[in-house]
Amino acid sequence: MEAPPLDRKLAAILAADVEGYSRLMHVNEVRTLATLTSHRTIVDGIIERAKGEIFGTAGDSVLAEFPSIVLAFNAAVAMQQSIWRANQALPDEERMSFRIGINVGDVLVKNGDIFGDGVNIAARLEGMADVGGICVTRGVRDHLRDRVDATFEDLGEQTFKNIARPLRVFRVQFDQKADPLIDGPESRFPPLDDRSDKGTWGQHAEPISTDYGTPDDMQQVEIAYWDSVRESNDPNEYRQYLTRYPNGKFVDLAQARLENGKPSTEELAVEVAFWDTVRSDGNAAMIEAYLAKYPRGQFCDLARLMLAGPGR
Repeated sequence: MEAPPLDRKLAAILAADVEGYSRLMHVNEVRTLATLTSHRTIVDGIIERAKGEIFGTAGDSVLAEFPSIVLAFNAAVAMQQSIWRANQALPDEERMSFRIGINVGDVLVKNGDIFGDGVNIAARLEGMADVGGICVTRGVRDHLRDRVDATFEDLGEQTFKNIARPLRVFRVQFDQKADPLIDGPESRFPPLDDRSDKGTWGQHAEPISTDYGTPDDMQQVEIAYWDSVRESNDPNEYRQYLTRYPNGKFVDLAQARLENGKPSTEELAVEVAFWDTVRSDGNAAMIEAYLAKYPRGQFCDLARLMLAGPGR
């Protein structure tokens, strides 16, 4: 079989990665995935608006190519500014920040993906960046020096693994709290306001717009969030859900938990076991039986979605 042709081109490459992602996943996988989904929507939207193309999205990392260095740089700054704002709605232990590296260089294009030293250097630069920060090569700095509202701190020549020559690296100095030059989609978390530093998670949480994003995407984020709180014995968890999702799918259940107290562990176990059987079977009669037995159960909304699904 003949190998696919390799194309070469000069490109501005942006590599981004979540700082401390493994730590966040270890603490709470469901909440971390929900936050990543929301933050990635912001990041992907900014890249699209800056005419970038995403090539790699392995887990918490992003690799994108841009038609110009200025567009790549403006996208990187807007990403960091937008993510900083989104994080203000979260408690400190759940905030998720990115590191970003930008390089310009020759890349190989094969089967719709990009390879080569140009890509590897961008990834190494990302590893050098501060949390919420950006690092660039000298070539990027020289091109941007008089074109952007930022300064560049010289970090000197750096040696990177699997890169033949030392590279001059610069740390970008920019106003993280400024309004982004490139607007991405609104965060599912509330915008920054003067209440963002009052201390408690309940005070940080505010309603999330339910007309933003695709319905399936929003539904998955809400379900992930609900799954993270539904086993809690803390009534504040349910209040937080109601604040974030005032029109959510589990509002009645959260309110019932607040009014009547959380069901016993034994009751929950019986319901979960019954639901596992219903879900595995997928039979409409079984789903209706679950709804009849647990009219305000943990899985009522999912059961109704299954009944309303294609082919029902």
